[in-house]
Amino acid sequence: MFTPLIKINVMKKNVLMMVMAAIISLGLQSCTENKELEGNTARVQLKLIDFPGEYMEVNIEIIDIQYNVSDEGWTSFAPMDGGYPINVDLTELIAGNSLLLADEIVPSGLLKQIRLVLSDNNSLLIEGENEGESISTHLDTPSAQQSGLKLNLDTELEPGFSYSFILDWDVQKSVVKAGNSGKYNLKPVIRVNAEVNSGSISGTVVADDLDDDLEEAVPLKGAKISVFTTDDSEVATTFTDETGNFIIQGLDEGDYKIRIEHINYIEFQSEGLIKVLPGEITSLGTIELQVPVS
Repeated sequence: MFTPLIKINVMKKNVLMMVMAAIISLGLQSCTENKELEGNTARVQLKLIDFPGEYMEVNIEIIDIQYNVSDEGWTSFAPMDGGYPINVDLTELIAGNSLLLADEIVPSGLLKQIRLVLSDNNSLLIEGENEGESISTHLDTPSAQQSGLKLNLDTELEPGFSYSFILDWDVQKSVVKAGNSGKYNLKPVIRVNAEVNSGSISGTVVADDLDDDLEEAVPLKGAKISVFTTDDSEVATTFTDETGNFIIQGLDEGDYKIRIEHINYIEFQSEGLIKVLPGEITSLGTIELQVPVS
């Protein structure tokens, strides 16, 4: 009369053993994968940000991103969720906004270069002569669309480690007007830095709202933030977003100064030097711009 209970216990034991076996199998597989990653591969991320220019839109189409490790030849990064082509308006990559271009496990070794291959489907939106008018024009891309834009990284990828590279696209220098023809050429200028070797500066800009009578500071959108070295060489710029926030990434370790400009307010310049450390964000807190005295 106890046979059914014995069968049930045996079945439970068998199920438990099967579950344990599956867990062990998954654990071994995970260990094997981790061991393989640590043995001969590394993780690489590419993040695109914008060094702003004076344009309403700069629309770029990327049709391939490639890497070259240890002179083994060019290999394409697998496309992200959206796939290729990657279409981006560079002017939107401000105030901490970035675009993840690639996130992939690659062979370890010397990562000499990456290459961005662009299509000819690039355009520029600029302000017209009349107020509120905008003009869209084609961006000729003679070299990058042929063989791709090569960026030197020269970074040794250690097995089992992750590397994140910041690609700071300088829009102002990249867009070149072709004389008086009304045409524009795209000649990409991109600064590359490893995130682990670089730091950031962040803050919030506020000011009195000029549209009301309340003397209350509110977030200021569109303020230009410029970062300078100690010898007054400009290294990066960005603009504040709708909440008045900004962040400038990919800065080498060192001391910097900042300048904040807005057409309706007195220019702000930092007092003393701002120290940037690798892998850290130096917060400047809230900065209030002053209204000119009439």
